[in-house]
Amino acid sequence: MTSLLNATGGERRWWGVMPVLPAPVMGGIAKQMEAVGFEGCFSLQIYGPPFVPMAAVGAMTDKLKVSTGIAVAGTRSPVETAFAAMETDTITQGRFILGLGTSLHSAVCGIYGEPKRKLLTHLREVVKVVRYVNANAHKGMEPIHGEYFNAEWTEMMMTAPPVRERIPIWIAALKDKLTSLALEISDGLMVHALWTVDYTVQKKAFIEAELARFGRQRSDVEVNAWPWIAINDDKQQAIDDSRATVAGYIGYKEYEPFFDAIGFGDLARSCQLAAGEHGDVSSVIKNVSDEVVQAFVKCGSVDEVLEQIEPFWTVVDSLCPMTPYRNLSQEKLMTYNEGLYRMVAEAKRRAA
Repeated sequence: MTSLLNATGGERRWWGVMPVLPAPVMGGIAKQMEAVGFEGCFSLQIYGPPFVPMAAVGAMTDKLKVSTGIAVAGTRSPVETAFAAMETDTITQGRFILGLGTSLHSAVCGIYGEPKRKLLTHLREVVKVVRYVNANAHKGMEPIHGEYFNAEWTEMMMTAPPVRERIPIWIAALKDKLTSLALEISDGLMVHALWTVDYTVQKKAFIEAELARFGRQRSDVEVNAWPWIAINDDKQQAIDDSRATVAGYIGYKEYEPFFDAIGFGDLARSCQLAAGEHGDVSSVIKNVSDEVVQAFVKCGSVDEVLEQIEPFWTVVDSLCPMTPYRNLSQEKLMTYNEGLYRMVAEAKRRAA
Protein backbone atom coordinates (compact mmCIF):
# COMPACT_ATOMS: atom_id res chain seq x y z
CA MET A 1 0.00 0.00 0.00
CA THR A 2 1.30 3.48 -0.91
CA SER A 3 2.51 5.30 2.19
CA LEU A 4 3.67 8.52 0.55
CA LEU A 5 0.65 10.28 -0.96
CA ASN A 6 -0.10 13.49 -2.82
CA ALA A 7 -2.29 16.37 -1.66
CA THR A 8 -5.55 14.58 -2.55
CA GLY A 9 -4.55 11.25 -1.00
CA GLY A 10 -3.57 9.59 -4.27
CA GLU A 11 -0.38 8.25 -5.73
CA ARG A 12 2.35 10.82 -6.28
CA ARG A 13 2.64 11.36 -10.02
CA TRP A 14 5.79 12.45 -11.85
CA TRP A 15 6.06 14.16 -15.22
CA GLY A 16 9.07 15.11 -17.30
CA VAL A 17 9.98 17.54 -20.07
CA MET A 18 10.71 16.03 -23.49
CA PRO A 19 13.26 17.85 -25.67
CA VAL A 20 12.71 17.98 -29.42
CA LEU A 21 15.23 15.53 -30.87
CA PRO A 22 15.33 12.97 -33.69
CA ALA A 23 12.47 10.51 -33.26
CA PRO A 24 14.62 7.49 -32.26
CA VAL A 25 16.23 9.54 -29.49
CA MET A 26 12.90 10.84 -28.20
CA GLY A 27 11.55 7.30 -28.36
CA GLY A 28 14.42 6.03 -26.25
CA ILE A 29 13.91 8.77 -23.66
CA ALA A 30 10.16 8.12 -23.56
CA LYS A 31 10.61 4.39 -23.07
CA GLN A 32 13.07 5.09 -20.26
CA MET A 33 10.47 7.37 -18.67
CA GLU A 34 7.85 4.63 -18.89
CA ALA A 35 10.27 2.15 -17.31
CA VAL A 36 11.08 4.54 -14.43
CA GLY A 37 7.37 5.15 -13.79
CA PHE A 38 6.73 8.66 -15.08
CA GLU A 39 3.06 9.50 -15.54
CA GLY A 40 3.69 11.56 -18.64
CA CYS A 41 5.81 14.12 -20.44
CA PHE A 42 5.44 17.68 -21.68
CA SER A 43 6.71 19.41 -24.79
CA LEU A 44 7.50 23.10 -24.42
CA GLN A 45 6.53 25.75 -26.95
CA ILE A 46 9.78 27.61 -27.28
CA TYR A 47 8.84 28.77 -30.78
CA GLY A 48 7.19 25.99 -32.78
CA PRO A 49 3.90 24.28 -31.91
CA PRO A 50 4.41 21.57 -29.24
CA PHE A 51 1.84 19.13 -30.65
CA VAL A 52 4.24 17.59 -33.19
CA PRO A 53 6.78 16.14 -30.71
CA MET A 54 3.99 14.88 -28.47
CA ALA A 55 2.37 13.06 -31.38
CA ALA A 56 5.72 11.46 -32.15
CA VAL A 57 6.26 10.38 -28.54
CA GLY A 58 2.71 9.07 -28.31
CA ALA A 59 3.25 6.92 -31.38
CA MET A 60 6.32 5.32 -29.80
CA THR A 61 4.88 4.58 -26.33
CA ASP A 62 2.04 2.59 -24.81
CA LYS A 63 1.26 4.13 -21.41
CA LEU A 64 2.98 7.50 -21.16
CA LYS A 65 0.61 10.47 -21.18
CA VAL A 66 1.64 13.42 -23.33
CA SER A 67 0.87 17.10 -22.96
CA THR A 68 1.73 20.48 -24.35
CA GLY A 69 3.50 22.32 -21.59
CA ILE A 70 2.51 24.79 -22.77
CA ALA A 71 0.87 25.63 -26.07
CA VAL A 72 0.71 29.42 -26.18
CA ALA A 73 -2.94 30.30 -26.74
CA GLY A 74 -2.29 33.47 -28.71
CA THR A 75 -0.16 32.07 -31.53
CA ARG A 76 -2.84 30.19 -33.48
CA SER A 77 -6.59 30.06 -34.07
CA PRO A 78 -8.44 28.24 -31.28
CA VAL A 79 -9.96 26.05 -34.00
CA GLU A 80 -6.50 24.88 -35.01
CA THR A 81 -5.64 24.35 -31.34
CA ALA A 82 -8.78 22.24 -30.91
CA PHE A 83 -8.06 20.04 -33.92
CA ALA A 84 -4.38 19.70 -33.03
CA ALA A 85 -5.46 18.48 -29.60
CA MET A 86 -8.03 16.08 -31.04
CA GLU A 87 -5.59 14.67 -33.59
CA THR A 88 -2.88 14.20 -30.97
CA ASP A 89 -5.45 12.48 -28.75
CA THR A 90 -6.33 10.18 -31.65
CA ILE A 91 -2.68 9.31 -32.31
CA THR A 92 -2.07 8.61 -28.61
CA GLN A 93 -5.38 6.76 -28.16
CA GLY A 94 -6.66 9.05 -25.44
CA ARG A 95 -3.42 9.88 -23.63
CA PHE A 96 -3.23 13.59 -24.49
CA ILE A 97 -3.72 16.58 -22.18
CA LEU A 98 -3.92 20.07 -23.68
CA GLY A 99 -1.70 22.40 -21.68
CA LEU A 100 -2.38 26.06 -22.43
CA GLY A 101 -0.87 29.33 -21.30
CA THR A 102 -0.81 33.02 -22.14
CA SER A 103 2.94 33.64 -22.34
CA LEU A 104 3.90 37.34 -22.21
CA HIS A 105 2.95 40.29 -24.40
CA SER A 106 6.64 40.65 -25.25
CA ALA A 107 6.62 37.14 -26.74
CA VAL A 108 3.16 36.95 -28.30
CA CYS A 109 3.47 40.39 -29.91
CA GLY A 110 7.24 40.81 -30.17
CA ILE A 111 8.14 37.34 -31.47
CA TYR A 112 4.98 36.00 -33.12
CA GLY A 113 3.73 39.35 -34.39
CA GLU A 114 0.24 38.80 -33.00
CA PRO A 115 -1.95 41.76 -31.97
CA LYS A 116 -2.00 42.83 -28.35
CA ARG A 117 -4.96 41.27 -26.52
CA LYS A 118 -6.17 41.06 -22.95
CA LEU A 119 -4.36 37.83 -22.22
CA LEU A 120 -6.74 36.33 -19.66
CA THR A 121 -9.87 37.28 -21.60
CA HIS A 122 -8.39 35.76 -24.71
CA LEU A 123 -7.38 32.55 -22.91
CA ARG A 124 -10.87 32.14 -21.45
CA GLU A 125 -12.31 32.47 -24.96
CA VAL A 126 -9.80 29.99 -26.39
CA VAL A 127 -10.73 27.37 -23.79
CA LYS A 128 -14.42 27.89 -24.56
CA VAL A 129 -13.92 27.50 -28.31
CA VAL A 130 -11.61 24.49 -27.98
CA ARG A 131 -14.10 22.68 -25.77
CA TYR A 132 -16.98 23.52 -28.12
CA VAL A 133 -15.14 22.26 -31.20
CA ASN A 134 -13.95 19.15 -29.37
CA ALA A 135 -17.52 18.27 -28.37
CA ASN A 136 -19.39 19.30 -31.51
CA ALA A 137 -17.28 19.22 -34.69
CA HIS A 138 -18.62 15.73 -35.46
CA LYS A 139 -22.21 16.78 -34.79
CA GLY A 140 -22.53 20.22 -36.33
CA MET A 141 -21.82 23.63 -34.82
CA GLU A 142 -23.68 26.88 -34.33
CA PRO A 143 -21.94 30.21 -35.09
CA ILE A 144 -19.73 31.63 -32.35
CA HIS A 145 -19.19 35.34 -31.81
CA GLY A 146 -16.78 36.45 -29.10
CA GLU A 147 -14.48 39.33 -28.27
CA TYR A 148 -11.60 37.90 -30.29
CA PHE A 149 -13.01 34.91 -32.14
CA ASN A 150 -15.89 34.82 -34.62
CA ALA A 151 -16.83 31.89 -36.84
CA GLU A 152 -19.82 30.92 -38.96
CA TRP A 153 -18.22 27.55 -39.81
CA THR A 154 -18.74 28.32 -43.51
CA GLU A 155 -17.94 25.36 -45.79
CA MET A 156 -16.93 23.22 -42.81
CA MET A 157 -17.69 19.52 -43.06
CA MET A 158 -18.53 17.43 -40.02
CA THR A 159 -15.53 15.45 -38.84
CA ALA A 160 -15.10 11.94 -37.49
CA PRO A 161 -16.00 11.51 -33.80
CA PRO A 162 -13.05 12.29 -31.51
CA VAL A 163 -11.55 9.72 -29.16
CA ARG A 164 -12.90 11.88 -26.31
CA GLU A 165 -15.43 14.69 -26.54
CA ARG A 166 -13.73 16.44 -23.62
CA ILE A 167 -9.94 16.39 -23.68
CA PRO A 168 -8.51 17.59 -20.34
CA ILE A 169 -7.21 21.15 -20.41
CA TRP A 170 -4.56 22.31 -17.97
CA ILE A 171 -3.62 25.98 -17.64
CA ALA A 172 -0.21 27.29 -16.61
CA ALA A 173 -0.16 30.22 -14.19
CA LEU A 174 2.20 32.43 -12.26
CA LYS A 175 0.18 35.25 -10.69
CA ASP A 176 -3.14 35.16 -8.82
CA LYS A 177 -5.52 36.26 -11.58
CA LEU A 178 -4.40 33.56 -13.99
CA THR A 179 -4.24 31.00 -11.17
CA SER A 180 -7.83 31.86 -10.32
CA LEU A 181 -8.88 31.49 -13.97
CA ALA A 182 -7.26 28.07 -14.13
CA LEU A 183 -9.05 26.95 -10.99
CA GLU A 184 -12.35 28.22 -12.40
CA ILE A 185 -12.38 26.74 -15.91
CA SER A 186 -9.65 24.12 -16.35
CA ASP A 187 -9.01 20.52 -15.40
CA GLY A 188 -5.50 21.25 -14.19
CA LEU A 189 -3.34 24.04 -12.80
CA MET A 190 0.32 23.99 -13.84
CA VAL A 191 2.12 26.30 -11.46
CA HIS A 192 5.12 28.20 -12.74
CA ALA A 193 8.66 27.12 -11.90
CA LEU A 194 9.00 30.40 -10.01
CA TRP A 195 6.57 29.03 -7.41
CA THR A 196 9.13 28.01 -4.81
CA VAL A 197 8.37 25.30 -2.25
CA ASP A 198 7.58 27.89 0.42
CA TYR A 199 5.43 29.98 -1.93
CA THR A 200 3.48 26.93 -3.09
CA VAL A 201 2.73 25.91 0.48
CA GLN A 202 1.55 29.45 1.21
CA LYS A 203 -0.81 29.35 -1.79
CA LYS A 204 -2.65 26.23 -0.58
CA ALA A 205 -5.30 28.30 1.21
CA PHE A 206 -5.77 30.51 -1.86
CA ILE A 207 -6.25 27.47 -4.10
CA GLU A 208 -8.82 25.95 -1.75
CA ALA A 209 -10.69 29.25 -1.32
CA GLU A 210 -10.87 29.89 -5.06
CA LEU A 211 -12.13 26.38 -5.77
CA ALA A 212 -14.83 26.85 -3.15
CA ARG A 213 -15.77 30.20 -4.68
CA PHE A 214 -16.32 28.50 -8.02
CA GLY A 215 -18.24 25.59 -6.49
CA ARG A 216 -15.56 23.07 -7.35
CA GLN A 217 -13.91 20.27 -5.41
CA ARG A 218 -10.17 19.97 -4.97
CA SER A 219 -10.32 16.65 -6.82
CA ASP A 220 -11.75 18.45 -9.87
CA VAL A 221 -8.39 20.06 -10.66
CA GLU A 222 -4.96 18.46 -10.94
CA VAL A 223 -2.37 20.75 -9.35
CA ASN A 224 0.97 20.20 -11.05
CA ALA A 225 4.21 22.00 -10.07
CA TRP A 226 7.39 22.43 -12.12
CA PRO A 227 10.34 22.79 -9.72
CA TRP A 228 13.86 23.40 -11.00
CA ILE A 229 16.14 20.67 -9.69
CA ALA A 230 19.89 20.18 -10.04
CA ILE A 231 21.01 16.75 -8.82
CA ASN A 232 24.73 16.82 -8.08
CA ASP A 233 26.63 15.46 -5.10
CA ASP A 234 28.79 18.58 -5.44
CA LYS A 235 26.12 20.96 -4.19
CA GLN A 236 28.14 24.11 -4.86
CA GLN A 237 28.62 23.06 -8.47
CA ALA A 238 24.86 22.52 -8.78
CA ILE A 239 24.26 26.03 -7.41
CA ASP A 240 26.78 27.57 -9.79
CA ASP A 241 25.30 25.71 -12.75
CA SER A 242 21.81 26.99 -11.85
CA ARG A 243 22.69 30.66 -11.40
CA ALA A 244 22.24 31.74 -15.03
CA THR A 245 18.77 30.17 -15.26
CA VAL A 246 17.60 32.08 -12.18
CA ALA A 247 19.17 35.32 -13.44
CA GLY A 248 17.37 34.96 -16.76
CA TYR A 249 13.92 34.46 -15.27
CA ILE A 250 14.22 36.95 -12.46
CA GLY A 251 15.15 39.64 -14.98
CA TYR A 252 11.91 39.67 -16.98
CA LYS A 253 10.30 43.09 -16.55
CA GLU A 254 6.79 41.62 -16.82
CA TYR A 255 7.47 39.40 -13.80
CA GLU A 256 8.54 42.31 -11.59
CA PRO A 257 5.22 42.54 -9.65
CA PHE A 258 5.48 38.84 -8.79
CA PHE A 259 9.02 39.23 -7.46
CA ASP A 260 7.94 42.30 -5.47
CA ALA A 261 5.22 40.16 -3.88
CA ILE A 262 7.65 37.45 -2.80
CA GLY A 263 10.38 39.78 -1.56
CA PHE A 264 12.79 39.73 -4.50
CA GLY A 265 11.75 42.96 -6.23
CA ASP A 266 15.05 44.82 -5.81
CA LEU A 267 16.99 41.81 -7.07
CA ALA A 268 14.64 41.48 -10.04
CA ARG A 269 15.24 45.10 -11.00
CA SER A 270 19.00 44.62 -10.71
CA CYS A 271 18.79 41.73 -13.18
CA GLN A 272 16.60 43.39 -15.79
CA LEU A 273 18.15 43.80 -19.20
CA ALA A 274 17.21 45.97 -22.15
CA ALA A 275 14.77 44.52 -24.64
CA GLY A 276 16.46 42.01 -26.89
CA GLU A 277 19.33 41.25 -24.50
CA HIS A 278 17.79 38.32 -22.61
CA GLY A 279 19.73 35.78 -24.65
CA ASP A 280 22.88 36.70 -22.69
CA VAL A 281 22.57 37.14 -18.92
CA SER A 282 26.30 37.11 -18.16
CA SER A 283 26.28 40.76 -17.06
CA VAL A 284 23.75 40.16 -14.26
CA ILE A 285 24.64 36.65 -13.05
CA LYS A 286 26.83 38.11 -10.31
CA ASN A 287 23.74 39.73 -8.74
CA VAL A 288 22.20 36.33 -7.92
CA SER A 289 23.53 34.94 -4.65
CA ASP A 290 23.74 31.29 -3.63
CA GLU A 291 20.81 31.87 -1.28
CA VAL A 292 18.63 33.20 -4.09
CA VAL A 293 19.58 30.32 -6.40
CA GLN A 294 18.55 27.82 -3.72
CA ALA A 295 15.23 29.57 -3.23
CA PHE A 296 14.29 28.72 -6.80
CA VAL A 297 16.40 25.63 -7.63
CA LYS A 298 16.71 22.64 -5.34
CA CYS A 299 20.35 21.55 -5.46
CA GLY A 300 22.29 18.61 -4.09
CA SER A 301 22.13 14.84 -3.89
CA VAL A 302 18.99 12.79 -4.55
CA ASP A 303 18.35 12.43 -0.83
CA GLU A 304 18.85 16.15 -0.17
CA VAL A 305 16.57 17.22 -2.98
CA LEU A 306 13.78 14.78 -2.13
CA GLU A 307 13.78 16.20 1.39
CA GLN A 308 13.72 19.78 0.08
CA ILE A 309 10.76 19.20 -2.25
CA GLU A 310 8.70 17.09 0.17
CA PRO A 311 6.45 20.04 1.23
CA PHE A 312 5.20 20.34 -2.36
CA TRP A 313 3.16 17.17 -1.81
CA THR A 314 0.95 18.92 0.75
CA VAL A 315 -0.37 21.07 -2.12
CA VAL A 316 0.15 19.26 -5.44
CA ASP A 317 -0.95 16.06 -7.13
CA SER A 318 2.03 15.81 -9.46
CA LEU A 319 5.47 17.24 -10.05
CA CYS A 320 7.35 17.91 -13.28
CA PRO A 321 10.97 18.47 -12.23
CA MET A 322 13.10 20.45 -14.67
CA THR A 323 16.84 20.99 -14.87
CA PRO A 324 18.47 24.41 -15.09
CA TYR A 325 19.44 25.04 -18.68
CA ARG A 326 21.04 28.42 -19.34
CA ASN A 327 24.76 28.47 -20.13
CA LEU A 328 25.07 24.69 -19.74
CA SER A 329 26.74 22.34 -22.21
CA GLN A 330 24.82 19.46 -23.75
CA GLU A 331 26.86 17.09 -21.61
CA LYS A 332 25.87 18.88 -18.40
CA LEU A 333 22.24 19.01 -19.44
CA MET A 334 22.28 15.25 -20.01
CA THR A 335 23.95 14.67 -16.65
CA TYR A 336 21.35 16.74 -14.80
CA ASN A 337 18.54 15.07 -16.71
CA GLU A 338 19.87 11.65 -15.72
CA GLY A 339 19.86 12.90 -12.14
CA LEU A 340 16.13 13.61 -12.41
CA TYR A 341 15.50 10.01 -13.52
CA ARG A 342 17.50 8.69 -10.56
CA MET A 343 15.54 10.94 -8.23
CA VAL A 344 12.16 9.86 -9.61
CA ALA A 345 13.16 6.19 -9.48
CA GLU A 346 14.15 6.59 -5.83
CA ALA A 347 10.94 8.50 -5.03
CA LYS A 348 8.87 5.73 -6.65
CA ARG A 349 10.79 3.12 -4.65
CA ARG A 350 10.09 4.92 -1.37
CA ALA A 351 6.41 5.31 -2.18
CA ALA A 352 5.93 1.62 -3.01
